[in-house]
Amino acid sequence: MRQQLLDEPDRYRGRRRVPTPPRSRYAAVVTTAFVGAGVVALGASAMPDAKGVNPSVLDELRQASVTSQDLADRSIDAERATRDSTRLAADDAAEPEVWLLPLAEGYEFTTPYGMRGGELHTGVDLVAPEGTPYVSIHDGTVTKAGWFGGYGYTVIVRHADGTEAIYGHSSQLSVKEGQQVKAGDQLGLVGNTGHSYGSHLHLEIHVKGEPLDPVPWLQERGADIKLQVEAIYSDVTAS
Repeated sequence: MRQQLLDEPDRYRGRRRVPTPPRSRYAAVVTTAFVGAGVVALGASAMPDAKGVNPSVLDELRQASVTSQDLADRSIDAERATRDSTRLAADDAAEPEVWLLPLAEGYEFTTPYGMRGGELHTGVDLVAPEGTPYVSIHDGTVTKAGWFGGYGYTVIVRHADGTEAIYGHSSQLSVKEGQQVKAGDQLGLVGNTGHSYGSHLHLEIHVKGEPLDPVPWLQERGADIKLQVEAIYSDVTAS
């Protein structure tokens, strides 16, 4: 066999292994284009287009936006309501206080505040028939309702500012200790008990535990005991 090949050299002289032809540029370009398109497609799928979003999702987003606005509006309304309430409370607190005369018109102003027989008369005497109702000159708390030495049957009312009003010589009391009263509430009836020489109401005003002349003190608050005149609150009646 070997010899046969040697004897027939011309038979195999021109035979070569044909190499695989290289891929054309066209094929490479096409391949690259397909790969790039795939990458772009993948990227596009990761970034959803608004047109491709499910309508129900868009509705939820719109609803969430409306809900947020609604909550903001409610917060503003609540804040306005709070401001209005605060303003109304301030207006109520700013209303002037009511101070009244202890007796209706018709009493007689007899003994003023001051020295009398070498002693200080610490209040004023208002003569009225026995059994005449008298009222609280201001809002406060009843701290005394009973017998009080020379004052006889007495009512003492402490006001919110710490001042006190003392009503003495009563024939009968209409309130109890600890009771809250308003200006104009009936406290008792005029009498002649204790160190008294006739039916009358003895009224004292104490500031920080010391008696003051009730006349100028009440005049500053719109009630004139001597002239028997009250301020614009004269429509307040005893209850």
